Amino acid sequence: MFTTVALASVAAHAGPFVGGFGWLFFLIPLFWIALFVILFATVGRRWRRNAWAARGWNQPARRAESTLAERFAQGDIDEVEYRARLEVLRANAGYPQA
Repeated sequence: MFTTVALASVAAHAGPFVGGFGWLFFLIPLFWIALFVILFATVGRRWRRNAWAARGWNQPARRAESTLAERFAQGDIDEVEYRARLEVLRANAGYPQA
């Protein structure tokens, strides 16, 4: 009988970290924090990717226009050639012209 009372008294004073569900005190908040971080990272990445694609800067035609504009700015081509090539690029691009 004495050992049962002694063990009950030790278990009562040992606190929640010796046995039982005391470790859940730390794991449950860590689980929710990790879940929200993963959720926001995934949604944010998809949102940024869709926003980037909506601008059209990842399309080959936009990159070609950028290269053409750089060549015109450097003086490699004149204005007539620039406008002619730009017209060809925009005619074949498949997005509305500004």
